[in-house]
Amino acid sequence: MIRTLYAKLSLLLIALLIGIGVFYILMSCFTVSYYQQKAAQELSFDLAKNLVIDRKIVEHGKINQKALSSTFMEYMVINPSIELYLIDVDGRILSYSAEPGKVKRKHISLTPVYAFLNGEKLPLLGDDPRSHDKQKIFSVTPVPEQGERQGYLYIVLHGEQYDDAEQMMKESLLWQQAGIALAISLFITLIIGLIVFRKLTRRLRFLAIDMGAFYRSDFNDFNPKKMIKRPTDEIDLLSNTFNQMAIRLVNHIEERQKQDRLRRELVANISHDLRTPIAILHGYLETLTLKINTLTPQEQQTYIQQALESSERLNTLITELFQLAKLDSSTTVLTKSDFNLSELIHDIVQKFQLKATNNKIKLAINIQKRSVSVHADIGLISRVLENLLDNSFKFTSENEHINVSVTEKENSAIITVQDSGRGIPEKDLPKVFERFYQASNNNRTQPGGLGLAIVKRIVELHQGTVEVTSTLEKGTIFTIRLPLH
Repeated sequence: MIRTLYAKLSLLLIALLIGIGVFYILMSCFTVSYYQQKAAQELSFDLAKNLVIDRKIVEHGKINQKALSSTFMEYMVINPSIELYLIDVDGRILSYSAEPGKVKRKHISLTPVYAFLNGEKLPLLGDDPRSHDKQKIFSVTPVPEQGERQGYLYIVLHGEQYDDAEQMMKESLLWQQAGIALAISLFITLIIGLIVFRKLTRRLRFLAIDMGAFYRSDFNDFNPKKMIKRPTDEIDLLSNTFNQMAIRLVNHIEERQKQDRLRRELVANISHDLRTPIAILHGYLETLTLKINTLTPQEQQTYIQQALESSERLNTLITELFQLAKLDSSTTVLTKSDFNLSELIHDIVQKFQLKATNNKIKLAINIQKRSVSVHADIGLISRVLENLLDNSFKFTSENEHINVSVTEKENSAIITVQDSGRGIPEKDLPKVFERFYQASNNNRTQPGGLGLAIVKRIVELHQGTVEVTSTLEKGTIFTIRLPLH
């Protein structure tokens, strides 16, 4: 239990309140005593001087011993809280208003006496003749005040009987009540502090429970808490930060799991796609090796042509695989520059005109604006257009058409590649950009590949979008949006 934050804070609060209480008592005692002594000494500052005058202790420049003794006796009865002493100019005690045997000192220090007579700051403490080490406030006056000084009338204002009375007061009900009031105040403060600490640590405890549950779930199971829009303290900020961190971590783990799944599928697909052209290439080469003497020149040429096509297919697949891996790398850096997209599209379409003529496909271009400027990697954008046209040629038959167009709209350059080919089933449209995805179409299997996956990745690197719409037996439209320069 002592290891919990609440227990540590509670113990700290208890220790702090005890320390405050002790400090308050000590300070109160010191302050009360200090100002009490100061007030008493200021009020009785001229007491010694007035006694000398009123009681005629000095007559004709000499001490009147009879008047002095009478004064000592009367003040022992009238005001027993003060003590009167007659000392000589060296500080020796000559006579006093006390019972015999009570006075412990024979000599007192004159330093505080001189300070008093010089008007230094009060309170000033002088030697207590009834004690060997105590000091008390006093009033003093030289006798006689004028002429040759014979000694001093030294009055201890808080004498022994005053000390006894003060001790009784400290033990009385007043001090007890003050102590009880202080104890109650500290106890109430302690209870309030413990309640506040409980509320604070409870929020931390709940957060720790959520963190522990998240950890035990291997960072997979997390129920996001409602974000605090206006955090009021550091605990709210910590809770928000944990929620955001947990959400990002879960998303990251899910993404990694998805990437792992795609990687496994990719390996499987690569194995399948590589195996086919390799097997075909190997088969034709093996046939040529074994039957080279029995095959006609035309058959040999057919086998060689099939082997070359398989080799070309294998080379294309490996090239696309390396390019996609490079695009997926976090170190990919685009070499961007300003260029005219309309001119680039015109050049790319011209490269495919011969292929279109050989396949009896009508390849057209529609450019509404001669200059559509973009800031992009011209090599990668060229690859996007080439891949889309290659894809259209695969699924467009003789006497059908492919149209390429570019327009500007809402700060974007919009490129469309439209064909009138076989089209793509609606259920397969969301997956056409997946790697090696194979969509069925009219009981024929479209070969999977990486061309459209490369298109999507390049467009994403340029902060653009690519979309596809299709109708079976009517054609497919790919639409690319790139930010204008």
